[in-house]
Formats: sequence, C-alpha cells, structure tokens
Amino acid sequence: MTTHERQVTRLALAAPLPALAVALWLLWSGGFEPRTQWTLTVVLVGGWLASGFILREHVVRPLQTMSNMLAAIREQDYSLRARRANPDDALGLAMLEINTLMDELRERRLGALEATALLRRVMAEIDVAVFAFDDQTGALRVVNASGERLIGQPAERLLGRRAEDLGLAECLRGDAPRVVELALGGERARWEVRRGAFRQGGRPHQFVVLADVSRALRDEERRAWQRLVRVLGHEINNSITPIKSLADRLQELLRRGPPQGALREDLERGLAVISSRSEGLSRFLASYTRLAKLPPPRRSPVDVEAWVERVVRLEVRMRVEIVAGPPATLDADGDQLDQLLINLIANAVDAAQATGGGVRVRWSRETVRFELVVEDDGPGLPETANLFVPFFTTKPGGTGIGLVLSRQIAEAHGGALTLVARRDASGCEARLVLPC
Repeated sequence: MTTHERQVTRLALAAPLPALAVALWLLWSGGFEPRTQWTLTVVLVGGWLASGFILREHVVRPLQTMSNMLAAIREQDYSLRARRANPDDALGLAMLEINTLMDELRERRLGALEATALLRRVMAEIDVAVFAFDDQTGALRVVNASGERLIGQPAERLLGRRAEDLGLAECLRGDAPRVVELALGGERARWEVRRGAFRQGGRPHQFVVLADVSRALRDEERRAWQRLVRVLGHEINNSITPIKSLADRLQELLRRGPPQGALREDLERGLAVISSRSEGLSRFLASYTRLAKLPPPRRSPVDVEAWVERVVRLEVRMRVEIVAGPPATLDADGDQLDQLLINLIANAVDAAQATGGGVRVRWSRETVRFELVVEDDGPGLPETANLFVPFFTTKPGGTGIGLVLSRQIAEAHGGALTLVARRDASGCEARLVLPC
C-alpha cells in the first residue's frame, strides 16, 4: 500500500517535471557546448530533487508533529508544544488549536488530581465508615480508614471481599437512610446506613456510609450527666460548706464549757455525725465530678507489657494471671489507661472472689487494632442494660462510675469498651479495643 509520505514525494517530484523536461530539451537542442550542457543538466536535476524533498518535508513534518502531540495527549502527557503556531496560516491554526487543547486538558487533569487528593483526604479524616462495592461482582473496591478500624482489618485484606463476608450484606438491602443494629468490630451497636451509586471505569458501583448512632447517643447521654453532676456539685457544696463550718464552730464552743452531762454527749455525738457525713458527701461528690472533668488524653508511647504488669501488681487481694501477648506500643495517656485497667481488674477480682475463681489478663494485636481482655471466673454479668449508666451499681458501697469512666477513657482514645458473658464457662470478659 502506498504511504502518504510516498504520495507526497511523488507529487512533489511530478509537479516541476514538465518544466524540467522542457528546460533540458532546450538545453540539449540549443547548440551549447557539451561541458555547459552537462553542468546545467546536473544543476537542474539536483534542484528538481532538492525542491521535491524540501516540499515533502514541509508537508510531512507538521503532520508528524501533530501525530506526536496527539499521541502525547493519549498518554496524558501535556508538556509538548508545537512551534510556529501562526493563526494566519491554516496549518499553524491547527497547531495553535492543539496547543490550546493541551493547555485545557492539563488544567483539567490538575483539577481532577487535586479533587481526587481532596476526596481521599476527606475520606481518610471523616469519622464515618465508607465502603464501595462493584454492582456486578459484589466485591469491595474502596474503603476508608474508619472502615478499616470498624472491621478491624487493613484495606489490603478487605478489598475484593464481598459484603456478606464483611457482615455488611444488610446495608445493601432495604431502604436508606435507616438505622440498623449490626455486630461489627466485636461490638453490637446501632448504625445509620446511607447509600448512593456512582460509576468508575464504566462499571456501576454502590457506596455505603455507616455512622455510629450508639456512640453519638452515649456522648449526648454523658454530656447530660456531666451537666447534672456540675449542677449537683455546685448546689450541694454550697450547702455542705456552711454545715461543716457550723459543726466545727459548735464543737469548739462545746469544748469551752457548758452544757454538761448527757446533753453535752448528745450534742457532741450529733455534731460528729454531721461533720462525718458532710466529709463523706464531699468525697462522694468528688468521685462523681471526675466524670465531668476528665481531661483530653495526653498521648505518649505506652509499652503494653509494662503497663499491664504495673497495674496488676497494684491488686493485692488475689494473684492476677498475665497471659502475655505480642509486643505492642500504644499512643495513649498512660495515667488514664492505668485508671481504666485498675477499674476493670478491681471489678473482675470482686466477681472472682464471690466464686473462688481467678482473673486473667491477655491481649492481642492486629495491623490496625489492639485488643485487651480481662477475664474472670465470677458468677457472670448482672443486668447488662444499666452497666454503663452513671450512678448505677450492683455492689454495696459502689459508686457506679468505674465502668462509665473506663468507657469514657476508651472512647477518648478512639477505642471501645464492652462487657460480655464468657461462652466457655461462667464469668465475664471485659474487652478493650484501641487503634494501633
């Protein structure tokens, strides 16, 4: 097949061929000397060939330039530019339009890259789990950091799996938005489900957004209790202070003299009770006020094994067994984690003493999740609905803030705290989950 370049070359050489033929006929028939004839013949033929190939280059070279630029556009390389793009020339105008097209495509590509980077950043930072599934295969194609933490596995192990394998099949069915109860990440909670559709690579996809409604409700409940505690603390302290002052004053007066006898003893006994109860009430309120004044975590590296051993040594009522797990370091507030684990071990020991059983602490670590379990051989869980309600307690002399404060510390660190009954025996397991 004759190529375009060959056709252009033939036309470039054929166009001046009649004039060349006439010039050579006149030259060789005009009676010129042979030397002159051969010299002029060489010049005419050389000029004919040179002009033909120059004309070919002027036609073919711009087409090659445009071909290279279009190939660069196909490869998404917008750095090439055509020179001599003259708008007064038809070929130059085509070059100018290609240059303009490259500039526009480069701006669009830059805008798309910036928008994609922004979308990925937003998906990584938002506190809701986002999953995107291929409609045709049902495989997971996109998951954000919150989704990884929710499932408890990194994206590399989640991508390509089906919704049924991840426990999300119910989220792809039914109406949306709606609230469903799901057991994800080792904790059963209520989630608000939202869905939408989009296309990627020409294939239909469906994305699911999960927002933890239970945690939001718990946060609102905790804020309500905090406001209540602050009001109660303010009002009761206003009453306790003058009572304590008055009791101390009356005791001082009694020490100076009359009344005498039984009346004096009764007054001293009654005033001692007033003073004792006011001090007890002050301590009582101080313990509850900690719920309203828990500071934000001051994070630093915490070695898990050293942390567990340090807290376990504080329990002197019985020996707590440590089942060592893999080495792990948490970015957390060490003092707050101490308080959390002290509460969990104290509750476990209280339960185990009732049955003569034992208490064990163990932990495990995955790529994005750390889990610690405090297990006891006690009688099992009491009424579970009120375990994390402030002021609720099943123990005589209990304050009802230990588990609430522990859960508040866990959630302040981006984790969760749950209490579940043991499946293999009687007793309870307190599970602390924190991000690695």
